[in-house]
Amino acid sequence: MKKTHLFFLLFAFITSIGFAQQSPKGTADISLDYYLPSNYTYDEKVPTPKQVLGFEVGEWTVDYDQLIRYFEKLAESSPRVKFEVFGHSYEKRPQVMLTISSADNLGKIEKIKEDRQKLRDPKANVNLDEMPLVLAAGYSVHGNEASGINSSLLAAYHFAAAKEIEEDLKHIVVLIDPSLNPDGYNRYSSWVNSHRSYNLNGDPNTRELSEAWPGGRGNHYWFDLNRDWLLAQHPESKNRVKKFQEWLPNIYLDYHEMGSNSTFFFQPGIPSRDHPLIPKKTVELTEKMAAYHAKAMEEIGSLYYAKESFDEYYFGYGSTYPDIQGSIGILFEQASSRGHLQESNYGPLTFAFTIRNQFRTSLSSFEAGKAMRNEFNKFMQDFYKEGLQQAEADTDKAFIFGDLHDGARSYHLAEMIRQHEVDVFSLNEDITVNGVPFETGKAFIVPLNQPQYRLIKALFETRNQFQDSLFYDVSAWTMPMAFNLDYMALSSRILNLANVSPLDENFKMTPGKIQGEKDAFAYGFGWEGYYAPKAAYQLMKKGYLVRVTNEAIKIEGKKELKRGSILVNLPKEEKPDLNLFEDLQKIATETGLEIHAIKTGYTEGINLGSPQIDVLKKPEVALLVGQGVVSLEAGEIWHLLDQRMGMPITLLPVERIGSADLSRYNVIVMPNGPYNSLGKEDAEKIKSWTSAGGTLIARGNAMSWLNSQELVKFEFKEDDNEAKKPAELYADFTKNTGARMTSGTIFNAKLDITHPIGYGYEKASLFTFRNSNLFLETAKNQYANPMVYTDAPLASGYVHPENLAKIPNTAIIQVKKLGTGRVIGMVDNPNFRAIWYGTNKLFLNAVFFGQIIKPGTAD
Repeated sequence: MKKTHLFFLLFAFITSIGFAQQSPKGTADISLDYYLPSNYTYDEKVPTPKQVLGFEVGEWTVDYDQLIRYFEKLAESSPRVKFEVFGHSYEKRPQVMLTISSADNLGKIEKIKEDRQKLRDPKANVNLDEMPLVLAAGYSVHGNEASGINSSLLAAYHFAAAKEIEEDLKHIVVLIDPSLNPDGYNRYSSWVNSHRSYNLNGDPNTRELSEAWPGGRGNHYWFDLNRDWLLAQHPESKNRVKKFQEWLPNIYLDYHEMGSNSTFFFQPGIPSRDHPLIPKKTVELTEKMAAYHAKAMEEIGSLYYAKESFDEYYFGYGSTYPDIQGSIGILFEQASSRGHLQESNYGPLTFAFTIRNQFRTSLSSFEAGKAMRNEFNKFMQDFYKEGLQQAEADTDKAFIFGDLHDGARSYHLAEMIRQHEVDVFSLNEDITVNGVPFETGKAFIVPLNQPQYRLIKALFETRNQFQDSLFYDVSAWTMPMAFNLDYMALSSRILNLANVSPLDENFKMTPGKIQGEKDAFAYGFGWEGYYAPKAAYQLMKKGYLVRVTNEAIKIEGKKELKRGSILVNLPKEEKPDLNLFEDLQKIATETGLEIHAIKTGYTEGINLGSPQIDVLKKPEVALLVGQGVVSLEAGEIWHLLDQRMGMPITLLPVERIGSADLSRYNVIVMPNGPYNSLGKEDAEKIKSWTSAGGTLIARGNAMSWLNSQELVKFEFKEDDNEAKKPAELYADFTKNTGARMTSGTIFNAKLDITHPIGYGYEKASLFTFRNSNLFLETAKNQYANPMVYTDAPLASGYVHPENLAKIPNTAIIQVKKLGTGRVIGMVDNPNFRAIWYGTNKLFLNAVFFGQIIKPGTAD
């Protein structure tokens, strides 16, 4: 009995350490010693977090201003620390970084950065033995994954104050970016602190653990910034990428959280899901570092795992973007307390426990960097040397891209690529390649023979062969397809013949201009330009008469304003404060549009008073937001209209539909979502509003909700293969179901460019992005299907063969009529991650031109 009892006690003790995730019972019990390793002593001149904040780390969720104040105090008190503000978020919060190293290194930061840039030049003389290693840590890109940012307080204190690392810091530079998403984190910290009780109970149902929509994960516009490293569409990412390229860190630590009933994950991820452009050496070094993390976790009795989750495929994550730069990106995923205490399968999960795990991997990463400094620096040097060798062997020598009718999209792709320290060149003269014309000011060339060879290949390649059929995120991101640009690979001969000039950091979009004289009868501009909707909205807002032509118009000099072009006149009522020519000059400069003066209304083809020209009403847009709406998509639409098109819109909470005066709006947008919170009365109100002449735009599952409420009927293909499938093994469930998901793939589409939804597009063929398994049957009224998939739809990325068989010739966009209004359904997301410039106009056409779609063409 005694032996049995002793065994039980030992088992209970081990279980309490490993499985109950033991930590202080209450916030009052937390001490700094709980976090800090026992074999270090600390400089008393450097303040602890509690001495500045007034509470111990983990007792409360530090707010962003408090964190900045502590970091400033560290810089004031320690000669090892430099504090800097390197940018600002949308909400004007400072993005800050601590640089921690020896005082000598801090005195020659610019020299260290210059030397590191030489790692990209195989001809440069680099002394690897003397070169410091750079360890960069980025915390909590998802604002509600708070263990990361709170652990940064401890990491900063340790590296600033620990006496035993004084010598190590002569050879290591530590960069701490404490919050990759200041705006989202601010939402989260305000929520949990304002709902935190002094007596915690951990009930998952408590309000503290259930953030209000949209939560703190995304940034101001609710974007997932952990998908934006490569795309760099937001200020937080642009500023961060600039710092990354400035420093070229050897190691980049990316701190996250996952479900509460998990343990702790660190990379490597699932081996079969590594991108082929990532060198095997990257994986080897990641595995070497894993041994240090495992040891650190075991020292404090924390459970962990690797290689069973996540991947290194899409280069837009904080943990994979470094892998295509010669750095080693490491993902950490901690089971989340999502507040200060939460029950879990492993026992009570405290905020303090989650913070300690994250902090200890900052230390283990430092130890790995210290032990392998030369190996990391040599690897980065070899990475770029091998890249240049691969470029030399590649039969493709450059990529050219552009659009003959719209310089804005070309400019924005060049801008995006240039941010990653890739050399981009503009054309100095018009050229034609394989029958495709490229025009100066609207086309760019990216040579492959440069250090960022691998990254360039990743941006331009089309990939349809894969080692694995499961993807944590998208399987394709071919950038010219996303921008709907003409592009092709160039041979060395063609590249050498091109007359080009390099772009510098400050290059700007080519401004537009007015062609013709002042005081013309009217003015007109094509809808082809990306910013044509912005121009039209500004003119309507000022009170000008703005119309759209449904047939082409020929004006002086044989210039043709194509179908979908905008005509502008002074309003009938006198408005003495309006100056049309002056306003048009300003708009042309800002938007890059070419605006034409029209001398007479007696134009060739139709005249300017033709019934084929419709007067446009200024869009008054309500975007449905709140519970039941996918915040990512709502944010994409908000960002497009607010940031790019300069349009004020109403963010209309779904719970206010019943009480809202919908007559204020002529466009209502329903982003993807189940809309479970909307009832029959809400549906009837939306139906009445649409029937009275409104334009209702529904994306994804919002179309299914419209079906369920019998507002309209979209016919979706059913899965008719279930009965025919052979029996599957239980162990294969995850693999088989995951492989059938379409997580992010690019397809070929066919657009009716004579339809208002297709206005502004020069060609019927374009690319579209799909990340769902909704398959929409074409409407019986064939005029109601302005955009469908082609016979051979797959362009780039992975799709399960069963799904691919369902896609050909199905509808992507469909128009329904409801009373005198229109319902425009969209299967694919035209605004995905703010990078699909090529399909943004489809959505904008629905907003601006839904009002003019002829009744007989709607289903």
